[in-house]
Amino acid sequence: MGLRLGDTAPDFAAPTTQGDIHFHDWIGDSWAVLFSHPADFTPVCTTELGAVARLTPEFAKRGVKVIGLSVDSLNDHREWIHDINQVNKVHLQFPIIADSDRRVSTLYDMLDSEKHDPTNVKDGLPYTVRSVFIIDPKKTIRLILTYPASCGRNFDEILRAVDSLQLSDRQPITTPADWQPGNDVIIHPKVTDQEADKLFPGYKALKSYLRMTHLNE
Repeated sequence: MGLRLGDTAPDFAAPTTQGDIHFHDWIGDSWAVLFSHPADFTPVCTTELGAVARLTPEFAKRGVKVIGLSVDSLNDHREWIHDINQVNKVHLQFPIIADSDRRVSTLYDMLDSEKHDPTNVKDGLPYTVRSVFIIDPKKTIRLILTYPASCGRNFDEILRAVDSLQLSDRQPITTPADWQPGNDVIIHPKVTDQEADKLFPGYKALKSYLRMTHLNE
């Protein structure tokens, strides 16, 4: 069985561009986004890590640490960071894990397969796909995404998912399709109408099971 939502994120020790870490200790009391990319010095990955570097302050505002991973060496990571900064006009400041023995990639089921993409396997050794794990301060996995090597991710969407998760932790709500911060939200089905009258006065009942409200936070 692979990792599922609600599982405890596996702990591990690993070298990174900012020194050796123990993952749970590194997360501390923060949220975390662990994401993998297939390989350094490749085009899509260069744009992706530039996007994460650009959004790092936004993640930090939400108490979220970000950390990357691929099977490349620390030296490759460090050299490639110069390219990322130059191409994207950013200053990358988050750590990148060097998982050359594929131990963490295996632990988190991040590795590609030759059956799926022969171009992402070399000499029988698979590279990582584009995985994302959002992990809360209790070290619980709250979201998992997996993209193929050919498809760059939208990290604004990952930031939006963090906003949704954190908001639903604070209030008994869920967020509808295409929700953005500040938009109306859905009152959680577990909330009775009587409770909703107190918690969300003036809410709109579109159906008995679909009640919308605006939050002022």
